[in-house]
Amino acid sequence: MRAWPVLDWATWRETAIGLQLRTQIIGKVRLALTPWLNHSWHVPLYLTARGLSTSPIPCGDRILQIDFDFIADTVVLATSDGGMRTIPLTAGTIADFHAAVMAALAGFGIDCRFDPKPSEMPDGVPFAEDRAERPYDAEAVRNFWHALIRVARIFGEFRTGFLGKASPTHFFWGSFDLASTRFSGRSAPRHAGGLPGLPDAVTCEAYSHEEASIGFWPGSDAYPHASFYAYAYPAPTGYAAATVEPAEAAFNNDLGEFLLSYDVVRTAADPDAALLAFCRSTYDAAADLGDWNRTALECPLGRPRIPRAV
Repeated sequence: MRAWPVLDWATWRETAIGLQLRTQIIGKVRLALTPWLNHSWHVPLYLTARGLSTSPIPCGDRILQIDFDFIADTVVLATSDGGMRTIPLTAGTIADFHAAVMAALAGFGIDCRFDPKPSEMPDGVPFAEDRAERPYDAEAVRNFWHALIRVARIFGEFRTGFLGKASPTHFFWGSFDLASTRFSGRSAPRHAGGLPGLPDAVTCEAYSHEEASIGFWPGSDAYPHASFYAYAYPAPTGYAAATVEPAEAAFNNDLGEFLLSYDVVRTAADPDAALLAFCRSTYDAAADLGDWNRTALECPLGRPRIPRAV
């Protein structure tokens, strides 16, 4: 099995920001054309064997799908009636990429209008006006994608041990992270909102029910370290003081969540086991302290070809 790739925010920062802006443009196309689904599950992107995808987007009696192909360094827009356009992933401006996407959609006869500014990014310039030349390090992007593949595999394994409501493992382009969420089944107190770059209506709908989430992000200027995170909403009493695994994981009071360095997992003797321990222990803390009905919600981890015993 290949080693987990090195991810150093400082060395690929400009490429990462440019990639995030491009995923936001494509994600906003999906957002604009898809009916609202609980917890904004209609907006993320999903991992594929070549990169990231919107999955099928309804367009009348057609389907639109937009894929990031990180092997061929292209974005592919395709419709179910045979239409196809490709846009190169290369150095350039966000304005040019935005224009190419909108031209491709117009060529399909698809009218798509969305908020022209980036989401969850401070001081975001409207896409059509962002004319800064941005590099594109294809190898760094592939390393990030390969990291997502490894993380998604463990998140998927962890998901098999839960019978209750749970999200897919999906990539949110606003926060630029891979996330998976479990729910207790109970409603949560209304969220206070106030998250930067996110409308309160979206935030309140996303946190409408008690949850325990795990996730992974590659870093940002505010926290320039690739990390895993875990949080509970609402956080039960004592959650921040809970003991979790591996030992390097710790609660970050500024962010209000547990953090575990990607490098700790990457360099562990058994990276899969280290990440699975983080998933399990942070969920255990949320479920035990939050008085979840664990007997009804949980089951053993799934195994290939073996049905769950009932």
